[in-house]
Amino acid sequence: MLIERAQKSLLTKRIESEPRQFIQVLYGPRQVGKTTVAQQFMQATHLPTHFASADLVGAGQSSWISQQWEAARIKLLKSEQQESVLIIDEIQKISNWSETVKKEWDADSVNQKNLKVILLGSSRLLIQQGLTESLAGRFETIYLGHWSYGEMKHAFNFTPQQYVWFGGYPGAATLIDDEERWARYIVDSLIETSISKDILMLTRVDKPSLMKRLFELGCGYSGQILSYTKILGQLQDAGNTTTLAHYLHLLDTAGLLGGLEKYHPGNLRSRASSPKFQVHNTALISAQQQHTFHDISENPELWGRWVESSVGAHLINHTRTDALKLYYWRQGNHEVDFVLEHKGKIIGLEIKSGRSQHASGMAVFCKECNPYKVLLVGNSGTPWQEFLELNPLELFN
Repeated sequence: MLIERAQKSLLTKRIESEPRQFIQVLYGPRQVGKTTVAQQFMQATHLPTHFASADLVGAGQSSWISQQWEAARIKLLKSEQQESVLIIDEIQKISNWSETVKKEWDADSVNQKNLKVILLGSSRLLIQQGLTESLAGRFETIYLGHWSYGEMKHAFNFTPQQYVWFGGYPGAATLIDDEERWARYIVDSLIETSISKDILMLTRVDKPSLMKRLFELGCGYSGQILSYTKILGQLQDAGNTTTLAHYLHLLDTAGLLGGLEKYHPGNLRSRASSPKFQVHNTALISAQQQHTFHDISENPELWGRWVESSVGAHLINHTRTDALKLYYWRQGNHEVDFVLEHKGKIIGLEIKSGRSQHASGMAVFCKECNPYKVLLVGNSGTPWQEFLELNPLELFN
């Protein structure tokens, strides 16, 4: 049974306790519980609701939105309540959705119809594009990211080691005793679906095979820094660095794979710097491996890569919900795994899960960047198991 995530309570408060002021937009990667949160809200609320999914609706059928809106208005008319709720799932599947939503929302405002609206979507890029182009000043967003270790532990009794390997996809949690079946589910139902439906079907991609190979390469090198020139060499494709950077951005917006930028003191940022690959969920790495959980966990060097990627995934997901920015730092042969920035303060983090607990780059980083604090995550510092249950924002207190 899935737990009720904190976003359900936040959604209920905004819809039930506050006046009709903003459209509530709940978005995030696939299979993290957006629809479940909406269904839990529907079960808990006393307000009449109308739920509809655009998953199978044709892209050009914007009139479908108006039809669902009218169905919700009729429920409001027949109800003794003073307000009702319309919930539309996978809203980004319909082209020009934001223009139709704006038209209907404004019509209700003029006619003083107290219809509250919740929109759900899995394409962060298209959701944000629609919001900024047509719905400025009319919406609030709730980002629903990958499940944390604390949530997976509470709902499925995951151990820290299981979370590092199997990641935070609740729908796959019951399959972990059969690793082959679990891996097929991750690849077929999550990776392929996210790339094909949330990127390729909704965004222009001239070289789909190149983007897919970039994703596979990035998962294999998660936690490592590669120049775009080396990436092109690995992919053996006649692309260019601008194309690769664009594809990596698309994968990042889909909650799959990010490319962390190098940190520079002050306001200077080097977007042309070599990216550090970082998956949003370690299941994306594990499901593509030939080795098993037991094989990797028994190899300290390989296991350390999974732990670092798990910590990185924990951090990158918090940058979506908190006022945090995430980078890496490198100067010559000196490197710091992660740099967190919050309100002008920076924190350096070094991940050491194996026997070696020496962080040679931290001293140079402290001298060059004057951080607010530095943190060693590992056996002689903060245990990585504990760090995965920590809100990184608390480090700045």
